[in-house]
Amino acid sequence: MEFLYRNILSITWQQLIMYAVGAALIYLAIRKDFEPALLVPMGFGAILVNLPVSGVLNQFVEGIGETNGIIQWMYEVGIESSEALPLLLFIGIGAMIDFGPLLSNPKMFLFGAAAQFGIFFTIAVAVLLGFDLKDAASIGIIGAADGPTSILVSQVLKSQYVGPIAVAAYSYMSLVPIVQPFAIKLVTTKKDRMIKMPYKPLNVSKITRILFPIIVTFIAGIVAPMSVSLVGFLMFGNLLRECGVLGRLSETAQNVLANLITLVLGLTISFSMRAEQFVTYQTALIMLLGLVAFVFDSIGGVLFAKFLNLFSKNKINPMVGAAGISAFPMSSRVIQKMGIKEDPSNHLLMHAVGANVSGQIASVLAGGMILNLITRMIK
Repeated sequence: MEFLYRNILSITWQQLIMYAVGAALIYLAIRKDFEPALLVPMGFGAILVNLPVSGVLNQFVEGIGETNGIIQWMYEVGIESSEALPLLLFIGIGAMIDFGPLLSNPKMFLFGAAAQFGIFFTIAVAVLLGFDLKDAASIGIIGAADGPTSILVSQVLKSQYVGPIAVAAYSYMSLVPIVQPFAIKLVTTKKDRMIKMPYKPLNVSKITRILFPIIVTFIAGIVAPMSVSLVGFLMFGNLLRECGVLGRLSETAQNVLANLITLVLGLTISFSMRAEQFVTYQTALIMLLGLVAFVFDSIGGVLFAKFLNLFSKNKINPMVGAAGISAFPMSSRVIQKMGIKEDPSNHLLMHAVGANVSGQIASVLAGGMILNLITRMIK
């Protein structure tokens, strides 16, 4: 009883907050079905890493670390010491993506670019709030709505906020169904949201689908050299899918590899959520700035679509512009649901998918451009 009593008394108010955070993540995953593959490991890990440790476990981890040493060790040999996990995940993501809707309507490339506005806006705001340039850049990339890119950029730039940035990136990815409708409605009218877009896709040949990932990788290497690892692994995964002779590898990448890496990333990210380091003013500010980046990315895509409508006879539903973020396929599903809610006959899914997969490419290019720019400025 004395052992139990001592452990209970050792729990701090910061740890209690982290228990609540972990419970909230698990609730959203199970009750609301918001990205359970990400939120369940993160939520459980946030509770696990903040449990009081003493006695036998302290002796077991002696030499590895102090409180929760074995967990800290797992974190250090996970995302902190290796860039391989987020890169390997991109193979699985690439194998899942069908670029057909984008290739049949290349205009959607524009929305992938426009919906990265929030990244650069947030970098400027973070610098004004006193963050170091490399930390500000790492915070801004949360707006890419792409967890692996956020982790990799913050690692390469050696940001001191890798944990909070990763948590913010994955949290907002999972909260797309809540955040995006709010952002879209801020800058659209009901009339905007009811615009119908007929879908008349062009035929995309097999050779085009095979050449596309190769050409994109080559162009990325010229335009943004530091994005090659990101873009290259994404496009390699897509080549596995489209080449037609590696079906088993493609299925493995889409399922086994992607699920395994997602599980490991979710847990290792949560190992950075130690109460004394995570419950800080800076973490709260990072979460807020991440939300700003995410909202302004969505708004940037919507406003760009409205701008194009000024010069176009065939109007674009502005909501499609918001799908230019990297959160695939959650964002395109949100746009489809919003379109049907306004008009049950208005089906925007394929247009939104085209913009959404464009956002996958644009986000990793943005990450590479930021790495290239910041490393040059630091030197």
